[in-house]
Amino acid sequence: MTTDETPGIGLEITAKNTKLGMPPVPAATGRDRGTGPYRRLVLRGAQVIDGTGAPPWGPADIVIEGDRIASITPVGTPHRPISPSRRPPAGDHEIDCHGKFVTPGLIDCHTHIGVAYHALHGAVAPADYVYKLWLAHGVTTVREMGCFNGLDWVAEQREASAANRIAAPRIVAHPYFPAVNDMLKTIHTPDQARDWLRKAKDKGADGVKFFGAPPAIMRAALEECGKLGLRSGCHHAQQAVTRMNALTTARWGLTSAEHYYGLPEALYADRVVQDYPPDYSYSDEYFRFSAAGQTFLQAAEPGSAKWNEVLEHFLELDFTFVPTFTIYDANRDLMRFRRADWHDDHTWPSMWRYFQPSRGGHGAYWYRWSIGNEVEWKAHYRLWMQFLNAYKNRGGRVCTGSDSGFIFQTFGFGYIRELELLQEAGFNPLEVLRSATIQGAELLGIDGETGSIEVGKIADLLVLDENPLADFKLLYGTGALRLNEETNKGEWRRALKYTIRAGLVFDAEELLADVRAMVAGQKAIEAAAPA
Repeated sequence: MTTDETPGIGLEITAKNTKLGMPPVPAATGRDRGTGPYRRLVLRGAQVIDGTGAPPWGPADIVIEGDRIASITPVGTPHRPISPSRRPPAGDHEIDCHGKFVTPGLIDCHTHIGVAYHALHGAVAPADYVYKLWLAHGVTTVREMGCFNGLDWVAEQREASAANRIAAPRIVAHPYFPAVNDMLKTIHTPDQARDWLRKAKDKGADGVKFFGAPPAIMRAALEECGKLGLRSGCHHAQQAVTRMNALTTARWGLTSAEHYYGLPEALYADRVVQDYPPDYSYSDEYFRFSAAGQTFLQAAEPGSAKWNEVLEHFLELDFTFVPTFTIYDANRDLMRFRRADWHDDHTWPSMWRYFQPSRGGHGAYWYRWSIGNEVEWKAHYRLWMQFLNAYKNRGGRVCTGSDSGFIFQTFGFGYIRELELLQEAGFNPLEVLRSATIQGAELLGIDGETGSIEVGKIADLLVLDENPLADFKLLYGTGALRLNEETNKGEWRRALKYTIRAGLVFDAEELLADVRAMVAGQKAIEAAAPA
């Protein structure tokens, strides 16, 4: 911060939250997991799913030298013995991948490294908890949307991850652009917007997270982002969306629309402003989210002239959608997500308390959630999914993001749920994986480095005991319940064996065990504390 009164660039929302008792989450300071990178690591006999949409093939031997893929060698035919003469020379470390699958590491395009709001309900989870959950679910790159811990904080963690000083995914930083009244507004003119962006770029921002702004400021900001090479994502908040929907900002140069806000408004054919209930207040979280489930119900019908016109305009702009279906999924079936398999052992105590019904808590609007709300949200999802599936089918880019830490979604687990929801939307499993890998890399501008399995790219890879295309549920840290035919009893099966991030090898089970120990330790501390 520049002074006690004037926060520095990218620290504005952090300073505000800290004064309200919600400081940045504890940063990771060391690494206790992960081996390598090795001079020569060889993955032997893998079935390869390369992330481009191509079907699986193999067996293949993949050679990694340091943090890069050095070679990919076909070594035989399925179900036939492999001749040693076809194989690359030995490595100083090898992983037996016969009968296993190798995919690119997954990319979460909408994340938060912890949630400072949880501090109002007790000790917050450290960043190490969040990072280990991501890595244990195969996430090797994250786009930090908002940098609410502070741009300086995120930049330091980004560099620590890149240097392998901490066990964390690659981090791409998009700080909050402070220009909306209901959150925090320090930018009031186009010139201030341009100056803020130049300084944010100098401080290490990779992009910017918008919630909106007055149109002149928003347009100037997006034009400046283009000049500076800053990518951008926008949550088109209800307080700003009436003046510019997602199509408006896409035309001004926005890179991606986050969630669904701004899309139904672009599809309105017989109105400009959503028809809100007469007693609506955006500051009441129940009204905010119950009415949000009505936006697509007021939009143009799928297949109509307006619907197709808007879809084609987005395609012409090469625009990207990051729907984060998962973060609103509880709105369709609250009981399911309150009782998810992972909460008992993997959800941090203060986060769990934050999820509960509470006036004033963001996303804690369950104090009057009804079957009527759930029915509306189910209809909302059908229309939302139909548009994005059609967009994908016509060549548009739809990427995976989780936004976990809110609304009963736990880090890592929420991301796997997003894969399931893309499949529900109509994406086939290879299309889902493509969205989660190479298309996410394209959105972030790092597709030359990661996102697919190719010689010369960074070794961001997953080693899986089972084919993830058969069932994404096998990627959950808890696994999926399956019948053991020999014992005739249920057992939990999990596919992910190793997550490799830039040549550093992480054992998924070790990471999950660390998370369970952290959660159990915090519960023990709280149980021992005076009431």
